[in-house]
Amino acid sequence: MTATHKLIALFVLLGALPGFADWPEYRGPWANGHANAPTDSKPIGLPIHWSERENVKWKTAIPHLGWSTPVVLGKQIWLTTATEDGHDFFAICVDSASGKIVWSEKVFHSDAPEPLGNKVNCYASPSPVIEPGRVYVHFGSYGTACLDPKTFKVLWTRTDLPCRHFRGPASSPILFKNLLILTLDGIDRQYLVALDKKTGRTVWKTDRTADWNDLNADGRAIGDGDFRKGFGTPFIISADGGTQMLSVGAKAAYSYDPATGRELWKIKTAAHSPAARPLFSRGLALIAAGRGKSEWLALRVNGRGDLTEAQVAWRTTRNVPQAPSPVLVDDLLFSLTDSGVMCCLEAATGNEVWQERVGGEYYASVLYGDGNLYCFSQEGKITVLKAGRAFEVRATNTLDDGFIASPAVAGKALILRTKKNLYRIETAPPPGKGVAGEAN
Repeated sequence: MTATHKLIALFVLLGALPGFADWPEYRGPWANGHANAPTDSKPIGLPIHWSERENVKWKTAIPHLGWSTPVVLGKQIWLTTATEDGHDFFAICVDSASGKIVWSEKVFHSDAPEPLGNKVNCYASPSPVIEPGRVYVHFGSYGTACLDPKTFKVLWTRTDLPCRHFRGPASSPILFKNLLILTLDGIDRQYLVALDKKTGRTVWKTDRTADWNDLNADGRAIGDGDFRKGFGTPFIISADGGTQMLSVGAKAAYSYDPATGRELWKIKTAAHSPAARPLFSRGLALIAAGRGKSEWLALRVNGRGDLTEAQVAWRTTRNVPQAPSPVLVDDLLFSLTDSGVMCCLEAATGNEVWQERVGGEYYASVLYGDGNLYCFSQEGKITVLKAGRAFEVRATNTLDDGFIASPAVAGKALILRTKKNLYRIETAPPPGKGVAGEAN
């Protein structure tokens, strides 16, 4: 069985493949930002050229404020939003064909939300997860809910998972077999918790074990605030004869058994506030450690306990992404920094193949599809690059509003959430076969 077939088998086992045309969670069907099926080399037909007047099938204004990635299953697109003051939290369902909002309801309320402390995050950044018959929405400590996407009935809720987010919640939930796994890395406590996805009850809860007595480089003790924060989403792999869940926190990166929450290994880092999702290639966990002392770490995952330098295959401090999650294409690692530098590395060695500035500021993660890399800037510029060993710009597009939410894919269409709107971007059919429209 090839590595690609093993990847598909793993995600079938995890229940993470409701359909190749769907986008069930933050980073898609394979949790890695790929739109194409691993064993299918046939292009999907994703557009590479668009504007406000070209290849927009529909555009829908989304109320309030939210940075969550839309998720797609069949005829439905789900996303979350919240009032700017953080008092009310909403789930929204959009018809994927027309762009019409078919359901929008408040699912949680907070009398006293913690101030965000910055203008980057908001109160609806964690992305939903969807599977046949259920959609899960998560707002960090403000609430988690399971809804029936057919009846829109709330099946269960949890509002008793405390965490002082400080900068707002951002870690997205993931599914593993019968579990919904949440990450809560706040300034007061840091832990992961797995809920029974049918009932919402707690199955396991695991605290982070980072050493908070370490000192920063300038000699200051780590205390409250950003030094304990995390925004990351775990990534589940099949390796070393079993299943591991890679998860990055402040001051350490970890591997857990996703079935039990047992910590398998960890390695200390000097960074905090990680957000970029890990990847896995040929026995190596590829981890961007976070902010502060940022670095890429390539770790051999067959160790246990506290890893030593012997488990580090390579590391580099150059061009480390802090918010955007990278993509892995064959043996090349493509990462985009917050300040707009795209870097191509050899995944096995960390050797730099090329780096170029694409311009702009970035929080949205990189999308891979049809041999191309899609980069979505906060200013509304979208750069399409060829995913190869040479830097090549395929197209440059703009929309009226900028991006913080990461992209999704539905069939041949890009589902793009800007700061104010949701778009379906799709190559227009020949004249007389269809008309682009706008939904309000």
